Amino acid sequence: MSLIDLANPTRFLALAERVLPWLAAATAILLVVGLYLSAMAPDDYQQGATVKIMFIHVPNAWLSMFVWGIMSMAALGTLVWRHPLADVAAKAAAPLGAAFTFLALVTGSLWGRPMWGTYWEWDARLTSVLILFLMYLGIMALWRAVEDPSRAARAAAILTLVGAINIPIIKFSVDWWNTLHQGASVIRAGGPTMDRAFLIPLLVMAVAFSLLFLTLHIAAMRNEVLRRRVRSLQMMQASRPAA
Repeated sequence: MSLIDLANPTRFLALAERVLPWLAAATAILLVVGLYLSAMAPDDYQQGATVKIMFIHVPNAWLSMFVWGIMSMAALGTLVWRHPLADVAAKAAAPLGAAFTFLALVTGSLWGRPMWGTYWEWDARLTSVLILFLMYLGIMALWRAVEDPSRAARAAAILTLVGAINIPIIKFSVDWWNTLHQGASVIRAGGPTMDRAFLIPLLVMAVAFSLLFLTLHIAAMRNEVLRRRVRSLQMMQASRPAA
């Protein structure tokens, strides 16, 4: 099934009904396996048991940027290709991206207290992620503030594309500036520098959280399509002349 086929909301709803149970089951299994591997991972020789916060923090940090990337592609779909479900995808993704970014900030602060001696430091990485969280909140507020869905979709798409400038800043901030945050240790030119005892649980958790996002995103898109259908029916009934 192509993206053109999925432009039909009815076909998308039918696909969502088929794949959601399988995605939910796969997500639950991987989360259980990932949490078990994370609990069984050894303590780090420097960070001790605190290193296990990484198994939650890193997947949320990755997804905080990934979800904005999904929203940026949806914004292009709205402005350029006029895909009927593009604005639905963007609107459904924003609360999920905000949640992942919030969890990344919270777990990062919990990790930073024993490592850096403070819950927060205004370095480039932390500040740019905080800005990302505020942008998610701004997108969500914009969707609620504009009553006309088409106008809200265009305005949110423009703001999303402008905000995409922050994604490479987050990614390369540790390389461009002297920050407290450590550099990349998994996705890097020379290969991962992390020991397998930590790398395998981290990758399993990353896949599990990615499936969690996919499951919740499809479910949220389905709910948004149904909500818009109900709204259309209500407007049609309100426009009919009284008998």
